Amino acid sequence: VEVIIADGKANEDVAIKIADEGGGIPRSVIHKIWSYLFTTADPSIQEGLVAFSGEVDHSTDSPLAGLGYGLPISRSYARYFGGDVSIMSLDGFGTDAFVYLPRLGSSREPLPV
Repeated sequence: VEVIIADGKANEDVAIKIADEGGGIPRSVIHKIWSYLFTTADPSIQEGLVAFSGEVDHSTDSPLAGLGYGLPISRSYARYFGGDVSIMSLDGFGTDAFVYLPRLGSSREPLPV
C-alpha cells in the first residue's frame, strides 16, 4: 500500500491517494462499489461477521470489514466536508483511491436550511 498526500499551499484541495496492488476491481462490478452492502469479501468471512447468536461476541475486537459500508460512508463524509472520494481500478493489478478535502477556510457546513 502506498499513500501520497498532496497539500501544497498552491493546491485548492488537500488530496490523498491510497494505492494498492491487491488485484483490482472488475469493471463488471465497479458501478456497485458505492452501494451499501455491496462487498467482494469472501462469503465465509461475512457469515462470521453477521452471525447473530448468543455465543457471538460483538466486542470491539471484531473487525468491521467486508460488510459493504466503508466506501459509501467515506464518500458521504468527504462530501459533507466539501470534498469527494473517487476510485480508479485496474482489474488484475490494483486500485487507487483518491480523497479530496478542501483546505480550511470560511466555508460553512453544508446543512439544509
